[in-house]
Amino acid sequence: MNRILIIEDDELIAELERDYLAAEEMEADIAADGISGLEQFKKKEYQAVILDLMLPGKNGFSICREIRKLSDVPILLVTARKEEIDKIRGLGLGADDYVVKPFSPMELVARVKAHMQIHRSLKSGSSERTIKAGRLEIYPDSYRVYKDGQPVELTGREFELLFFLAENPNIVFSKERLFDRIWGMEAVGDLATVTVHVNKLREKIEDDPSSPKLIKTVWGVGYRFQRENEPGTLFTNSGKWSKIS
Repeated sequence: MNRILIIEDDELIAELERDYLAAEEMEADIAADGISGLEQFKKKEYQAVILDLMLPGKNGFSICREIRKLSDVPILLVTARKEEIDKIRGLGLGADDYVVKPFSPMELVARVKAHMQIHRSLKSGSSERTIKAGRLEIYPDSYRVYKDGQPVELTGREFELLFFLAENPNIVFSKERLFDRIWGMEAVGDLATVTVHVNKLREKIEDDPSSPKLIKTVWGVGYRFQRENEPGTLFTNSGKWSKIS
């Protein structure tokens, strides 16, 4: 059975989350502060972490950073703070998702399940096709990426974004289109999520993230995955396609 760690100082919210997870046949442990939550995480094997940001003892940002050093399990941040900078910071520290209170418990559980499925795909291995782009090799079925033969550690969303762009080389996608495609039409969030994940990808796959060669920015439009000797194409939100120089 899947086991989830809930790090939340509001007892009612923590118990509500646990009850909804139990209804989906998932077990959950609860820690009421950051320090005990981190210690609890080290004791057992968890398939996901639901992490509040405003915690006594040690805040959620610090806990997120420490957990990410230890494991690549999905981390979902839950907070009453709506500031965009908090979301950018949390995702930048390696969180997989960001949920703002008040939230639908059913939606939270659905997100947990989705991220666990992505994580399982990351861990699976099979004979599969490969997308090659210069020194980069992308294995879609097992969610693996290699650069110069060395593994590149990506979160599930980072991989999905990279794969989508690489599978559609030299097509320019708007941020709106990428958000809808990767996070889903029903997702709650904003376009800053796309920017954060693009920047994290560049840090991991580009030789010089400040001058990217693979994931190019088309100012005022969006992003494209660069491959040589292929014509560029622009995808607009209206669904029309047109050539670009």
